[in-house]
Amino acid sequence: MIEVKNLYKRFDDIEVLKDISTVFEDGKTNLIIGQSGSGKTVLMKNLVGLFDPTEGQILYDGRDFVKMSKKEKVMMRREMGMIFQSAALFDSLTVLENVMFPLDMFSSMNLRERQKRAMDCLDRVNLVGAEEKYPGEISGGMQKRVAIARAIALNPKYLFCDEPNSGLDPKTSLVIDELLHSITREFNMTTIINTHDMNSVMGIGENIIFIYEGHKEWQGVSADIMGSTNKRLTDFIFASDLLKEMREAVTHNKK
Repeated sequence: MIEVKNLYKRFDDIEVLKDISTVFEDGKTNLIIGQSGSGKTVLMKNLVGLFDPTEGQILYDGRDFVKMSKKEKVMMRREMGMIFQSAALFDSLTVLENVMFPLDMFSSMNLRERQKRAMDCLDRVNLVGAEEKYPGEISGGMQKRVAIARAIALNPKYLFCDEPNSGLDPKTSLVIDELLHSITREFNMTTIINTHDMNSVMGIGENIIFIYEGHKEWQGVSADIMGSTNKRLTDFIFASDLLKEMREAVTHNKK
């Protein structure tokens, strides 16, 4: 579990995050949503230590990440897995070597053990058979699955995903969503996903935080969205005509 308490982040005179308090839960897909420029990316970067908050606490199972020394933060990051928007694979390494990379850097396993662990992770994301290919030889969806395999190689307690469905078609996005959701449950991780994808919000949003102009405007689960009376939330979620029609149909059926 990650607790955020009274978090502020300022850049010079600009206050980007304003008194955010929330809890990201174990074993659930926690989603951060909001318009571009709302502060959600800055919040994610504070959580992983790329930015230092101006005020407030970030507690990892009771451990105050903000007050940790540089060495303690380095150790803490070994408990974190990261999935970047672009997958961020090494083009010169094979799929297997990409997944082995964090094991080579941080584990005490011998070569055979590292290879087995990497293959187990590739099996978990249904990529056995692709281990000798290079990133340029596989699809974007497969690259994202390699990134997931690499992120879980060290068996992290906390998994951070920055726009994991970016650039993917809707069908592949659903595959990635279901994979992240099932892995979160399986390993009881605290998974935090920064997303614009409304299919992800409605499909796997077990704990959703909506950021508006730097503050937490709303928090709930996907089932609460259809009936929400928060206009800023509904204006954001139902920006498309199709989603507006879906919401109106649900509201009409309840009457």
